[in-house]
Amino acid sequence: MIAARSGDDLKVKAYAGAGKTSTLRLVAHQLTGRRGSYLAFNKDIADSARRGFPANVVARTVHSLAYAGVPSRLTARINLPSEPPHELAARYGLGAIEVPTITGKSVEITPFEIGRMISDGLGRFCRSSDDTPRAFHVPVDEKVREDAADWLRELLTPSVTRLWSESIDPRGRSAIQPDVYLKVWAQGHPRIDADFILFDEAQDSDGVMLSVLSRQRHAQIIYVGDPYQQIYEWRGAVNAMAQIIAPERPLTESFRFGPTFAALASRVLALLGETTPIQGQSGIGSIMVEDPSISPPVDAVLCRKNATAIWQFAAGIEMGHRPAIRMSATEIVAFADGADQLLAGRRAFRPTALSLFENWKDAQSFARSAVGRDLLPIVEIVDGRGTDYLRALAQRLTPEGQADYVISTVHRAKGLEWKRVRVVNDFRFKMVDGRLTLDEDEMRLLYVALTRAQHVLDISDLRDELLKLFTVRFARQN
Repeated sequence: MIAARSGDDLKVKAYAGAGKTSTLRLVAHQLTGRRGSYLAFNKDIADSARRGFPANVVARTVHSLAYAGVPSRLTARINLPSEPPHELAARYGLGAIEVPTITGKSVEITPFEIGRMISDGLGRFCRSSDDTPRAFHVPVDEKVREDAADWLRELLTPSVTRLWSESIDPRGRSAIQPDVYLKVWAQGHPRIDADFILFDEAQDSDGVMLSVLSRQRHAQIIYVGDPYQQIYEWRGAVNAMAQIIAPERPLTESFRFGPTFAALASRVLALLGETTPIQGQSGIGSIMVEDPSISPPVDAVLCRKNATAIWQFAAGIEMGHRPAIRMSATEIVAFADGADQLLAGRRAFRPTALSLFENWKDAQSFARSAVGRDLLPIVEIVDGRGTDYLRALAQRLTPEGQADYVISTVHRAKGLEWKRVRVVNDFRFKMVDGRLTLDEDEMRLLYVALTRAQHVLDISDLRDELLKLFTVRFARQN
């Protein structure tokens, strides 16, 4: 609190369960004589925070600031009908493109997929600090061979630039995505009307917001976030906490769980190079389950991928449970529709996981390869029970408040906690020089998964892999 009262910018590195938002509320109550602005990315988080801050602090989302700060003729365009991706590609004179994949087979990138890449590339540019679209803003499916992906990005960058020009044209009458008005607002060098700014979940910040905050010289900025919960690289997010230049203070004590879970999370952080461990609460009883023969009741089952979550949902229903799943019926049906398209020998546009296969046989082969294991649960459901089984699952969604437990991907579980959690092993472990390891983004996902439980954490599915990970770390230190 002394550091916050100094008036200087401050970066608070807060581990899982350390009370990030609560800390910001305490800071706000220390600064009641000044005007404050609490910023969040999510409307629900902003609404919840609004109830706990003193009257001198206005809680809002970043996008709401931008919405109010640009011409209404621009924001009105977010409600217009969107141009279908294949029509966008056709208007730009782009047809199908054949590219090689990592499996050694060439596939055709359809006009629909090309249009979607251009639109998604614009979104990534708008969320960046760059002044103009760049090739790396264009997302390419991970199944495309790397050299072909680089070529494809260069090819489509001028189209992203063209779409940006059309989006900001004062005479434009086409639909825009919300990130467009965020970028326009940021490029106007806005001044946030506050004496101090409280920036929550700072690790998830995009480059565009960091650039806006860096220009608020008139205001004290207090950033709070956990750099190890930065798990949105897939949407072009940056390593925000590392880019923030300000004195740093740690919040290492978690109020969510006891020392047992804190020790496990600290070992994962050590693999990421962190030397300061998490401290658990001695008064919280935390039980770790490592024996696969023990199946304690849980409140949440966490998976890495949507396909695994659907598999777990199906398994729960087959066992007579009433699980909820943090996924819409439409998302589940999309897998059934996509599989039907491939089974009929036609390309599937959605979901993205199925979009680069020519037929179902290709999907089966990929799912059973080392790089395609994420897709295997869906392939096994379709092969064993058929696509109508997936559609039937979509009709059996139970509201979370009425369910026996909830099934969620790690991404959708971020910021949440449950008393009892089981973590499913669908992480992308790999062998490097004879040692089991995870890429850094996967390690951060694992850290988030292992820090959602308060009292019971079932890691029996991960036990062998975790032992190998930690053994490698111990051997290197000695």
